[in-house]
Amino acid sequence: MDCTPLFKNALIASRELNALDNKKINNVLLSLADEAESNSSFIIEENKKDLARMDTSDPRYDRLLLNEDRIKNISADIRNVAGLSSPVGKILYEYKKTNGMLIRKVAVPFGVIGVIYEARPNVTFDVFSLCLKSGNVSVLKGGSDAVSSNEAIVKIIKKVLAGSGLNKDMVTLLPPGREETTQMLNARGYVDLIIPRGSQALIDHVRSNASIPVIETGAGICHTYFDKSGDAEKGKNIVNNAKTRRVSVCNALDCLIIHEQRLGDLPYIVSLCKDSDVIIYADEKAHTVLKGHYPDKLLERAGDHSFGTEFLSYKMAVKTVSSFDEAVDHISEFSSKHSEAIIAEDKDCLKEFSLKVDASSVYLNTSTAFTDGAEFGLGAEIGISTQKLHARGPMALEALTTHKWIVEGNGQIRK
Repeated sequence: MDCTPLFKNALIASRELNALDNKKINNVLLSLADEAESNSSFIIEENKKDLARMDTSDPRYDRLLLNEDRIKNISADIRNVAGLSSPVGKILYEYKKTNGMLIRKVAVPFGVIGVIYEARPNVTFDVFSLCLKSGNVSVLKGGSDAVSSNEAIVKIIKKVLAGSGLNKDMVTLLPPGREETTQMLNARGYVDLIIPRGSQALIDHVRSNASIPVIETGAGICHTYFDKSGDAEKGKNIVNNAKTRRVSVCNALDCLIIHEQRLGDLPYIVSLCKDSDVIIYADEKAHTVLKGHYPDKLLERAGDHSFGTEFLSYKMAVKTVSSFDEAVDHISEFSSKHSEAIIAEDKDCLKEFSLKVDASSVYLNTSTAFTDGAEFGLGAEIGISTQKLHARGPMALEALTTHKWIVEGNGQIRK
């Protein structure tokens, strides 16, 4: 399919969106939240078509699943976004020259944002609401795994836009084929920014093939380091929460690093994980300690691929280190720079960890499960950026704006 007409329509819609005031945008979002809830049965029925094509043991199944509670949470997130202050029009810098000219740096929308994602139909709602609030048109490229869900959601969004007297092209859902992906990646002049959300393979493909600026929302290979000064009770609860709360999300724990002086506490620290049938891939020292204290059927020896792997399932590696520096070195080698945590009572150790560990979010005595736009008070997020240019960590409204310089004068000329 030739997507050029869709891209052109999106560009036209972006100009119309620039003229909307924040009150109108908020009313659209509040209407969408209501429509999502009132049409939850329709969304769930369409979602079941997608679920029927996926094995329930697939780690993506949980991400694909929509139910009444999740739709209520999505609607709550949309309402939260409507209640946030708009970053558009914010004066970032102001300078008045002696000749009377006023120079201002003002936050403005990118224009048209393309988002490529996999089996996450909730992303369709999140992306649209954040893009609309920040004055951007959204061009969506969902995966074939969620085609029925995405089509149902976009149908509802377009209904709300039309009912509000707005251009329905303020959101566009592209067909799920690879050809359409290639066209989006090269839609220069129409699409201003590409944001991929999904597997490392997807992100690598987008980065390598796009002729449009890309913000990487990288894979989450997350570690938690239990220091020799760590509190075992805190460790037990944090490790279990980070690993088992939702295993298929990018902030889930993949590797527990433990100081060798605290190996005696390891069985206690991972004791809750067995209740969720978490398979542990332990290095030699950790395996020796866990043998007989953790179910044999759930205990494996770590192999070459146990470290640096985003499991997205009930699996976790355990690495033993002899020092704080060795723990930081391990994280540096295998981290995706997403979320990294330390459990320690030594305040100097906590400070050093926060300074030395390079990640978008660093946690001191708490769970990596909190890496989330809503949890950070940002509203629904469009992704977790693991790069350093422009945006890093949970990306919400401000990350979806750029700026322009507005220079106001009264006939001044430069000598």
